Amino acid sequence: MGNHNKLLQFLRPVDTAGVAADDDEDPPSMAPSPMSSSASPYVMSPWVNLPGIGGDGFVSGAGNVAGDKTGLIGSLVKENGHIYSLAAAGDLLYTGTDSKNVRVWKDRREFAGFKSGSGLVKAIVVAGDGRIYTGHQDGKIRVWRSSETADGAAAVPRRVGSLPRLAHVLRAAVRPAGYIDTGRRRNSTVWIRHFDAVSCLSLDAGAGILYSASWDRSFKAWRVSDSRCLDSVAAAHDDAVNTVAAAGFDALVFTGSADGAVKVWRREVVGPRGATRHAMERVLRRGDGAVTAVAVAAEARVVYVASSDGAVTHWQFRRRHGAVGGGALPPPRNGGVMRGHKTAAVLCLAVAGRVVASGSADRTICVWRREEGAEHVRLAVLAAHTGPVKCVAVDEENGDGDGDGGGERRWVVYSGSLDGSVKVWRVSSTPDATAQTPARMTPAAASAWKRTPPSPLAAWTPYAAARRRDGECRAVV
Repeated sequence: MGNHNKLLQFLRPVDTAGVAADDDEDPPSMAPSPMSSSASPYVMSPWVNLPGIGGDGFVSGAGNVAGDKTGLIGSLVKENGHIYSLAAAGDLLYTGTDSKNVRVWKDRREFAGFKSGSGLVKAIVVAGDGRIYTGHQDGKIRVWRSSETADGAAAVPRRVGSLPRLAHVLRAAVRPAGYIDTGRRRNSTVWIRHFDAVSCLSLDAGAGILYSASWDRSFKAWRVSDSRCLDSVAAAHDDAVNTVAAAGFDALVFTGSADGAVKVWRREVVGPRGATRHAMERVLRRGDGAVTAVAVAAEARVVYVASSDGAVTHWQFRRRHGAVGGGALPPPRNGGVMRGHKTAAVLCLAVAGRVVASGSADRTICVWRREEGAEHVRLAVLAAHTGPVKCVAVDEENGDGDGDGGGERRWVVYSGSLDGSVKVWRVSSTPDATAQTPARMTPAAASAWKRTPPSPLAAWTPYAAARRRDGECRAVV
């Protein structure tokens, strides 16, 4: 009896009901065909008649453009809130909103949708095996999987679990060492759970590890094969962690925070049982402006960092010398600053091959192409949103995604905004001569760059743009 009471005492602080409640999500739904019902919200949308929505026309700010030029292909709109996250996988596009919905689009038409029980959808990652991971405002990571219908024609995502699994939470809860101090009224929680919003997800497919970052100042590593939390760095930063990115080389992981720092971590296997741990290699950046996004061009070993002062800074990481994995990491080289958004906060980044896209609070997307060395050529400035651009994705139009060869190449850029729409763009590899921002940014420009005050993110992010911690207000995204 004494042991039973002791077990209940250990379990009492754990919100197991909240974990179990994840199974009460709304069922996924297939979207009706746009032609099947005149009452469909899709048909009633004023955007459905735009060229490019299910058609072959193209529109841009300057009107119709040729199929091989830069311009707006179409707009995807569903009246269900602001767009906070998106992910492109093959011919499918996933979009997450503040209404807890995840929409699936195919051929620029709504294809399917699913809804979580709670929590604004702040991050989406699609794995190669068909699993979909979503990070939420309520601190949970939900796992979905697409399953084909009887005729094999449609794939409907269904909830298959969450991170951490309930069994893992209960196992951690029976050990006093399994708790961490949250610094809040709720004094402690199990170490494998985030107790604040999940701000970002990043998948290291080669290592089979999913990384999650949170406003609770931590990041965690999850083994995708069994949903087990391998490691948790509880105080990775002094403020909310806004972004995490697995490098794809040298077992490195990058985290960026509202405290203005970008840290480089190395994944290590230690101990007789082969435990996974993350040791900090270096602080890549310190600054006054909050770090909002990090993106990595793995093959080129280039890391891009976006911040609230409107800058996109990039570093070139050199290969280790000597034995593989041995020795200290050589210092990275600062390649310079790309300023396509002036002083407006850069809120998101995406990389595909040599192409880099940044979305900003100024409602535009800047697209750059990396040249030899550290030079970047601006391809286009895309403007059609009426609200800040919160998320962006890039894919090469022919599907190979490398973008490193010669000749004319075209990319598809997806941008999600707080105006509630997703724009689909085509970008040519030929630089846009009509854009107003500088066409080139070289490493020499970095020495002339003067830091500007950080932009007030609270003006653009309606959800928790300013959070109070220890009596001081800090901006997070």
